[in-house]
Amino acid sequence: MKNKPQQQQQQQQPPSSIPKHFLNVQIHLHKIISNFLIFAFGLAIGVSISFYLKDFPFQLYATQAKYSRSSNTPLLFSSAPPPLPPPPLPTLNIQKNKTKTSAAPPPPPIGLKEYTKPPNIMHDMDDAELLWRASLVPRRRGLPFKRTPKVAFMFLTRGPLALAPFWEMFFKGHEGLYSIYVHANPDFNDTMPQSSVFYGRRVPSKNVTWGEPNMVQAERRLLANALLDFSNQRFVLLSESCIPLFNFKVIYDYLMGSTQTFVEVYDLPGPVGRDRYRPKMSPQITLGQWRKGSQWFEVDRVIAVEVVSDQKYFPLFTKHCKPSCYSDEHYLPTYVNIKFRKKNSNRTLTWVDWSRGGPHPSKFMRTDVTVDFLEKLRHGTKCEYNEKSTDVCHLFARKFLPNTLDRLLRFGPKLMKFN
Repeated sequence: MKNKPQQQQQQQQPPSSIPKHFLNVQIHLHKIISNFLIFAFGLAIGVSISFYLKDFPFQLYATQAKYSRSSNTPLLFSSAPPPLPPPPLPTLNIQKNKTKTSAAPPPPPIGLKEYTKPPNIMHDMDDAELLWRASLVPRRRGLPFKRTPKVAFMFLTRGPLALAPFWEMFFKGHEGLYSIYVHANPDFNDTMPQSSVFYGRRVPSKNVTWGEPNMVQAERRLLANALLDFSNQRFVLLSESCIPLFNFKVIYDYLMGSTQTFVEVYDLPGPVGRDRYRPKMSPQITLGQWRKGSQWFEVDRVIAVEVVSDQKYFPLFTKHCKPSCYSDEHYLPTYVNIKFRKKNSNRTLTWVDWSRGGPHPSKFMRTDVTVDFLEKLRHGTKCEYNEKSTDVCHLFARKFLPNTLDRLLRFGPKLMKFN
């Protein structure tokens, strides 16, 4: 019986295998965790108080200012000036500017219509830029837009267009089938009335001297300006003393229906032909290729583009064909003879009278203009047109003085059947 209580007492005691130092570790761990929690709690309270105290002076000042306005009592810190409001942020202005920029309407799209529309006739291109622009040619056949072919009437003048009223009657009622370009002396400042078809049709021009290469430069300048309009398919060079011999429809159909161009080309021995050739032009231009012809021509778009693009033959005329050579009578006939002999008719469409001799053709005065005289110019010559014989060989004539206008207006419309 005595041994039994002793066994129970031994069972209640902890086993001797548990080390005592393990209990000490647990006690220290509890202390560390408790201290860390106390430290973290205190740190949180300190941070909160510091933020509160940081904003406290401003809240105090705002409260004092509020009560000072209502009770007229001095501020607690009345000696300190009130703080200024913060300036607006620059990013706000930038945002406003961005808003304004984005609100601007976008530029209109550039389509085919804008590209094919002829530019303003008074452009700011110099000759090099103009000739380059006019030499651009589409390589694809066929047109992706509708186009009415037009005739470009190019007037190379020195002064006023005294016969303009007669031309006005000729052009009337045929808008959209023609274009007009006028190259006048830059010193000439006379303007045409707004109702005239010649109004605003002067191209940027330069001085022209008879017999000098700058005469051909003016012709190339006219061609280049006319080429800027894709609708121009035929190009006629005229002067201020030229008149039409038929109505617009006859001339338009004649030009558009022709299978050839009309540049006068012939070989003329003697002092006013072959003797004007300059050997320094060889080997690019030989004496056998040298030709003479009238200055007044009619070409199609193919030849017009080639003429304004020419950098091989025309520089030779500029360098070597000085006065007594007369580039305007030899450059284009020689050039066409070299490059376009098969497609050219070798005749001009402009009638002139060389029967009196001299360096210039005859001039016609008022009394020269009769119905019989005009009829002779219209049907007094035989030639070929599209390989068939015809008596309609000249569509224009020159040189008519300004005093012939009244008789031209009297006889011309009825004879030529103007509309």
